[in-house]
Amino acid sequence: MESSQNTVVGTPPVSGGGNGMTISQSNDASPVESTAMNASTPNPIDDPKHNLTQVINSVQKTLGILHQLYLTVSSFNVASQLPLLQRLNNLVLELDNMSKLAEKCNIQVPMEVLNLIDDGKNPDEFTKDVINNCIAKNQITKGKTDAFKGLRRHLLEELEQAFPDEVEAYRDVRAGSAAELKRFAQAQSMLPNGDVKVKSEI
Repeated sequence: MESSQNTVVGTPPVSGGGNGMTISQSNDASPVESTAMNASTPNPIDDPKHNLTQVINSVQKTLGILHQLYLTVSSFNVASQLPLLQRLNNLVLELDNMSKLAEKCNIQVPMEVLNLIDDGKNPDEFTKDVINNCIAKNQITKGKTDAFKGLRRHLLEELEQAFPDEVEAYRDVRAGSAAELKRFAQAQSMLPNGDVKVKSEI
């Protein structure tokens, strides 16, 4: 078995006797070898998005190799032994390359997403559930805020009837504090050259 594996590299194309197909081994090895060379070569771009793209490409190549293995095994004959060994070697190389590329990616994946994938469900359902939960919590928070606003308005109305002078003084203090906060916010939005920051409308 070891002699067969040693002769995988550099072996001329093998003709399949069963289906009459000619399998070129050099074509199978070139994508994986080029990917492995790219992984070993230092990349000046240290961008998380670029690293993620490399991992995705490696996963797609691995799926392609697995499909080739399935085709080889499903129509296996004596002449298919060398192509089978070569594709197994390519699979090992690509998995090793994928592991090296994955070390550069620091991506946190929620366990719920992995559980959905294990259950054969669409992982986008996790995003939909999170959005729906946020909407529900937002509605609850908005209801509480509106309830407190209504309570404050009702208390002011009752207090104004019982203590009109104190309520008037309270409103003056509130108006002064609001004006002070407005001036402070405008001062914070001033640029060094005297211009005012303008919030862009999207």
